[in-house]
Amino acid sequence: MPNSHKITASEALQRTIEHREIFHDEMLHLMRLIMGGEMSPVMMAALITGLRVKKETIGEITAAAQVMREFSTKVNVADKTHLVDIVGTGGDGSHTFNISTCSMFVAAA
Repeated sequence: MPNSHKITASEALQRTIEHREIFHDEMLHLMRLIMGGEMSPVMMAALITGLRVKKETIGEITAAAQVMREFSTKVNVADKTHLVDIVGTGGDGSHTFNISTCSMFVAAA
């Protein structure tokens, strides 16, 4: 059963080392620390690396996305006819060139 206390970054890092899940509510708390600038860059890098090594869970990913949306800046655009979607993660592991990232330069020109 998930533990709903506010986990510390050190506790979360230990969990990743042990290949144990960080529960959704705990990940919400950790991501708010990260997005709020309250976690050191070294701890942030260690935690994110630990998550990647142990393989992120759906709960961890959805919590991270939820908090990033909370912290995002909403942009109201009156005329959306000239908007171009250039999304792409480049994280598919296929070792290919991610053209969508470079397309932003063309779109901005």
